[in-house]
Amino acid sequence: MSENINTSLRRGLRILKALKGKSLLGLSNKELAKALGESEANISRAMGALIEEGMAQRLESGRYGPGMQLLYIAQAFSNEMAAGQARIAELNQRVLAGSNN
Repeated sequence: MSENINTSLRRGLRILKALKGKSLLGLSNKELAKALGESEANISRAMGALIEEGMAQRLESGRYGPGMQLLYIAQAFSNEMAAGQARIAELNQRVLAGSNN
């Protein structure tokens, strides 16, 4: 069972990687299956779970694209990195100011 879950998780992650840069046009079930060497049925099952979690979406064209949850994760990461950079810059300024004494 653990191996089956691991396989499903890996399939889902590979799908998300394949959807990178496909926000506007998306990929069809068949294109994903071919690109990943998977059956269309396996892609359909995985896409169901990804869509349910907001990690992927079905576009108006019927093709699949990245979901809003991926954007939220990316934005949160970007915000955290910006805050970290600001803190480092602040500390650097304090160190430089102290080195003049």
